[in-house]
Amino acid sequence: MKLGLISGYSGRKMGVNIDGIKRAESMGYDSVWTSEAYGSDAVTPAAWILANTTKIKVGTAIMQMPARSPAMAAMTAMTLSELSGGRFIVGLGASGPQVVEGWHGVAYGKPVTRLKEYTQIMRMIFKREAAATYNGEMYQLPYAGPGATGLGKPLKSILKAEDYIPIYAASITDSGVQGAAEVADGFFPIWLDPEKASVFDGPINKGLATGGRSRADFDIAPFVTAIMGDDVEACMQPIRGNMALYIGGMGARDKNFYNNYCKRLGFEEAAIKIQDLFLSGRKDEAMAAVPAELIDACHLIGPAARIKDRLSRWKDAHKNGRVGSMLIGSQQPQVLELIAKEMM
Repeated sequence: MKLGLISGYSGRKMGVNIDGIKRAESMGYDSVWTSEAYGSDAVTPAAWILANTTKIKVGTAIMQMPARSPAMAAMTAMTLSELSGGRFIVGLGASGPQVVEGWHGVAYGKPVTRLKEYTQIMRMIFKREAAATYNGEMYQLPYAGPGATGLGKPLKSILKAEDYIPIYAASITDSGVQGAAEVADGFFPIWLDPEKASVFDGPINKGLATGGRSRADFDIAPFVTAIMGDDVEACMQPIRGNMALYIGGMGARDKNFYNNYCKRLGFEEAAIKIQDLFLSGRKDEAMAAVPAELIDACHLIGPAARIKDRLSRWKDAHKNGRVGSMLIGSQQPQVLELIAKEMM
């Protein structure tokens, strides 16, 4: 099992826990992942981490596709890969309509179409087999749409990336997962019950078939929060807040991917209740409505012995080819070490 460390978002102040990342590197963690929403970006801290480490890979979970052209994302990826000796991983995502249209000021469009076209263009640029040309629904190289000068010229990247650069995608919808399996090297479920990983079998198999690839070519890398402590319920509290936000408050009432995903994991009644409470401003009640069973299924919480026991579910999922990586969110070195000893 490959293990990754989630570095997370910035708050009002920017900081990167380099000491903690170096500890994870020394434990054998394969990767560390940066994030962006509408504060710090994901690329700058990734560059900072790569400059201060020697072995661990660094990925973005995620770079928001509408914020960058595919060519700019490819340039960034190749630059970081070359400067780090091939340690950069691209993680892409569509983000959501509220951020894309409210913050970046561009149309949300079709996220699955965007992912496919974006990834295909990046691969083309990485390969440098010819000048990059593309005629898609959302992207055209050279651009020939409204306002074009007609002077656009097909170009081939000056820089050559010597190492293969993996591309992962963030998605949980059937169409998004299918698109990721068609064109990407893996995907990030925001949470995953390892015993219900089969919820993604259908779209993964369809995508792989379309892309002419096998299951061995595609990694499932869920985010897993790990909090160690004697009081299981107390350990659940920070997770409750995060899951209530996503299930209840991300997107609009009728367009919340995380709410739909919660239902698919078998918690339909809870998903409806959490959203009703959250959108009515009763956030504490929404947190309390997140089922303990859902938290426990998708995350690692409680005393060390309990976490060790719960890791057996993830080992089984790995043996069965359901999960290839675990991306751990934790501020506790002792739990990171426990997971490393059990899973590597």
